[in-house]
Amino acid sequence: MSPFRLRPKGALKAAVIGAGAFGRHHASKYRHIDGVELVAIADPHPDVRKTSLATHGVPAVADWRELLGVVDLVSVCTPAVTHAQIVRAFLNAGSHVLVEKPIATSIEEADALIALADRAGLTLTVGHQERFVFAGTGLLEHKEVPLDISCWRMGPWSGRGADVSVVLDLMIHDLDLVHQLVPSAVTAVDARSRALHSRLADEVNAQVTFAGGAVAHLETSRISDARRRGMRAEYRDGVIEIDFVTRRIHNTTPRALKPLEQSDPLGMSVASFVASVRDGATTLVRPEEARRALHTALLIDDAADRSSAAYAPAAYPAVAAAR
Repeated sequence: MSPFRLRPKGALKAAVIGAGAFGRHHASKYRHIDGVELVAIADPHPDVRKTSLATHGVPAVADWRELLGVVDLVSVCTPAVTHAQIVRAFLNAGSHVLVEKPIATSIEEADALIALADRAGLTLTVGHQERFVFAGTGLLEHKEVPLDISCWRMGPWSGRGADVSVVLDLMIHDLDLVHQLVPSAVTAVDARSRALHSRLADEVNAQVTFAGGAVAHLETSRISDARRRGMRAEYRDGVIEIDFVTRRIHNTTPRALKPLEQSDPLGMSVASFVASVRDGATTLVRPEEARRALHTALLIDDAADRSSAAYAPAAYPAVAAAR
């Protein structure tokens, strides 16, 4: 029998589903937000539940279904292939949801979740935390579209995220940022990949072309010897280069940018989610934007699987970037 009963009035009741690398940090963030009570953590692994109980002092259950209908908001930090099922269940139970990226693993799943949240009047947002770091520079406030963008995101093999390709695991962060800078539709995709430790791509090089001529070059690896994460955007009047590891910005354009602070993007993501639930504030990452990044990620996976020359997909209509 579940130890949970109908939720009492007062503080927002929060839960975290999946207490792995990201989930345990989500739990910590909820514990430090006024007016929010972390009431439970769900994870199928006994050792993880034991550690979570000792760390956070709240019930740790094996089956997330025990929490349906008893929490106001939930973070879903489970493997990507489980996102759609769990998010759908909590939305149907009346809970607001913050799901780690990607929003789902298919466009059909993403569309269904977005429609469900809209019908129910519930907040659905996605953990593209790099957006908060990016927004802090002020770059999203400028409307100029770059001519060319290069992104690189490299790291050593950890075994995490192997249920999906490195595109859905890591590159999707950069795709979200690229779409913020280039809000027009994708017109062509070319990609190459290789797998080393998993059955899916562990390293991908991709080129994405947009209506209007902007081009993005993306390189992502989870089997690299070194950890590198950065972006270079070339404009007509200069270049902006960001090193996300060292937090350094090189800017030769006339656009003024703020320093890349050593901030807490996950904390800001969770706080933004709570503010949306409590006050109706707009979340920085809208589910439609997460859907757009997923769409392009799937095009890249498909192009890499084809291992052929660039092809023209059916363009997905542009979504206005949050500026």
